[in-house]
Amino acid sequence: MPARPRPRAGDALERLDRIRSTYGGEGTAAAKLECLARLERASLARARDVLRLHEALCWLRAYPDDAALLARVERMLARFGRRRDLRKHRRALADTGIAGTAIAFRFFAPTAARLARRWPDRLTVDWAAFKNASRLEPLLSLFALPAESPGLDEYAYTTRQWIARLKGPRETDAAFLVRRFEALRMDEPSRATFYDDLDPPLRLAPGPDTPSRTHARYAPAAVVFQTGPLLTARPRLADEYRRPIVAERLLDRRQGQRIVDLACDAMVTRSRDLDVFVYGDPHDVRLLDCGAGLQLAAIGARPERRLLLEAVYGFLTLKNGVPIGYVLASALNRSSEIAYNVFETYRGGESSAIYGRVVACVRHLFDADAFTVFPYQLGDGNQEGLRSGAFWFYQKLGFEPRDPEARRVLARERARIRAHPRHRSDLPTLKKLAAHNVFWQPGARRRDDVMGMLSLPNVGLHVTRYVAERFGSDRERAARVCSAEAAALLGVRSLRAWTPGERLAWERWAPLVIVLPGVSGWSRAERAALARVVRAKGGRRETDFVRLFDAHPKLRRAIRRLAQDAIG
Repeated sequence: MPARPRPRAGDALERLDRIRSTYGGEGTAAAKLECLARLERASLARARDVLRLHEALCWLRAYPDDAALLARVERMLARFGRRRDLRKHRRALADTGIAGTAIAFRFFAPTAARLARRWPDRLTVDWAAFKNASRLEPLLSLFALPAESPGLDEYAYTTRQWIARLKGPRETDAAFLVRRFEALRMDEPSRATFYDDLDPPLRLAPGPDTPSRTHARYAPAAVVFQTGPLLTARPRLADEYRRPIVAERLLDRRQGQRIVDLACDAMVTRSRDLDVFVYGDPHDVRLLDCGAGLQLAAIGARPERRLLLEAVYGFLTLKNGVPIGYVLASALNRSSEIAYNVFETYRGGESSAIYGRVVACVRHLFDADAFTVFPYQLGDGNQEGLRSGAFWFYQKLGFEPRDPEARRVLARERARIRAHPRHRSDLPTLKKLAAHNVFWQPGARRRDDVMGMLSLPNVGLHVTRYVAERFGSDRERAARVCSAEAAALLGVRSLRAWTPGERLAWERWAPLVIVLPGVSGWSRAERAALARVVRAKGGRRETDFVRLFDAHPKLRRAIRRLAQDAIG
């Protein structure tokens, strides 16, 4: 019997695209292996086909059928940066995050600093795209010694030429620029604002260990093979909310730093920035095991980068150790605002099912019983979210708007869908639906003291009014006096045994403590409990702050009162 002819590379790629997310059928894994065998040594003619193969391999690493398939996928990804077709199309594939290709982006200051520290020889300024280069010229004297000023004052070199003269022979222009910004004598937030306003475009050239989606994986993760169909059905959030996670593991600093680096690199390779990852605290990282190879790595922010009130955590979503998305969750008052993102490669798979596990993980960390989605996630100012109909993704999971006009628009759309099941909301309608938070709570009870309903900016305005009336421009004196008065009020005798993060939290919270309605009439135990809340804000894990805050009824009522009392 004659041997079956091997499929051509193009046909093999088409077939692999069709079957890559099919599981459990007889011969499915073998068919995928056959396609990969043909594609491993083939040279694809088009850059987009090289990208398609890469995406299929990334998918199969996250969702492998069996050990044989995973071994083939791992081998192909390990060698992907050396493929002949990749080298041929390297320029066309820039900014894809594929190993062996460059990444160009206007990274925010902390990411630029991280890249300059780790890959100083690979990072350069994209001068052709640097629209604000002329604004850099007056700043050059800040980067030089006074003894260099005669030359800087007289010679009319371009900014690029001056940077070339100022930098060392073994450092790049970007490494010099970022390092000099870091050396400026100002606090970190001010330096970051200064740098970000300049907005220099950078280019990270590929290297053996530079960030790539090709090699991104948390190696200690155990592999769970996908032997049955994907979970594509929409989950019932009430069930997912109550279904516990499998396990929680606190990571030591070394493993925590690996997760923080993996999360930061996942953003870099997709030309994104996320503060909570960049400022992630390796001491506050834990793995939440959801079963079936799904883990959420929860990353807390360093104490100096935390918000005054709500706690913010970033979650890197891992499937068999492969980053497939990320989540941003803020929490306060037993409620949470969730921003959910699935990386493009992994959309259309188990996105809804994973969201159910995200809700369970947020409940596990914060004991939240109310959840909200911010308008940007729904498409407000976010064209991708708008065109994808993100509002309906959340609505079908049970999220509802509370704004009266949004509810009227939603009622009309539901009526149209009932009359014409194939009806799809147009963009103007989606814009109206996306303009307001949507909410979900298990059970019939609806609270209004939740994230998305509490106007927390009003809390800050109350503090501003108090400080302005009492201290005017002397904010330094305000900080000292309020710190001492809050300590006396709450019975805190000394901060000497507190960590730097705890002392910073105390300084930030002290003016708010003073303006809390009725605080002076609280019992000694209630005021001592408030001191513990403040200390926890700067402690090792910000989840401790959330639990202590939520367990203090009088503090919650006081904050709610300030939030509801608008100042014109």
